[in-house]
Amino acid sequence: MPRIAKLYFITAICFLVAGILVGLQMSIAHDYAATGAHAHINLLGWVTMAIFGTFHALNPRGAGTRFAKAQYYVYTGGVVVMTPALYLLLTGKPSFEPIVAVSSLVVFAGVLMFAAIMFRARAD
Repeated sequence: MPRIAKLYFITAICFLVAGILVGLQMSIAHDYAATGAHAHINLLGWVTMAIFGTFHALNPRGAGTRFAKAQYYVYTGGVVVMTPALYLLLTGKPSFEPIVAVSSLVVFAGVLMFAAIMFRARAD
């Protein structure tokens, strides 16, 4: 399995643990203000990264490129910054809104980069 696929799977499982912890915290406290952050942690972190890892595992030819590695770091960096900032924003800290906005654009850039990887693989 390509290294990038393993990185995505390891990162995905870390986000799954984080998402479950946030869900447990909300349930225990009976405070669901951070539901949006919980959803983003699970969908952008766990699900999307697992899908990215699966794609690279099934299409190993382009997985070793510098572009694929850069895409991993752009996307992951964006999600790592965005999800806790979104949690803090939703739980009453409005000063985190600009961080959420900028990191969301970084996540989007990572998605566009992955789209380029997919289209390149399709053309091969």
